[in-house]
Amino acid sequence: MTWAIILAIAFAAFGAMVFVFRIPRLGWELAGAALLFGIAGYALQGHPGQPGSPTPPRENAKSDSEALIKARQQMGESYGQSANWMVLADGLARHGEFRAAAEVLGTAVKQNPKDADLWVALGNALVEHSDGMITPAAQFAFQKAANIDPQHPGPPFFMGLALAQSGRLADARAVWQQLLDRSPADAPYRQDLEARIARIDRMLAAQAPQTPSAGD
Repeated sequence: MTWAIILAIAFAAFGAMVFVFRIPRLGWELAGAALLFGIAGYALQGHPGQPGSPTPPRENAKSDSEALIKARQQMGESYGQSANWMVLADGLARHGEFRAAAEVLGTAVKQNPKDADLWVALGNALVEHSDGMITPAAQFAFQKAANIDPQHPGPPFFMGLALAQSGRLADARAVWQQLLDRSPADAPYRQDLEARIARIDRMLAAQAPQTPSAGD
């Protein structure tokens, strides 16, 4: 009975992705593979007959992914041809499937190489897949987005975020300051950006070696 329910849910999910979210036909195989991968994982590790053992909720990790998605949308995500790819990738990211999200977006940028929003999303997925660390592939994705649309706030914002998470605070501050200097006064992300820069300044000040006084 349990397997019948699982298979029904898998078919329903695939149908929703195809007929409701209308993912591109080229993404059908990837979506199906992701579902089969999940079922295979359950077959190897699932034990539905055992009593439940609740674990602490992972609210923080999920909230971080949700916050990144909202921040990207706030910075000018388009809802044209890339919308279907974004919906699928965001759904995977919300469930922690960052590698699958990166694979979806990797296919998307091959079909839409001039879409800066897709490159930004790919960079984010690659960073999240690397536990918040900046990688050459993620850096390439952010730079590609910046080259396509130099005025897009997403590439420098998320590049700075990845640099900060990787411990490169001074580099992150420099990137964010340049973005702040060219951002309109009414930009919806400006207040958050100013707060992040101020927080980095406090961290850098705390790391700076203390100069001994004359009496020491």
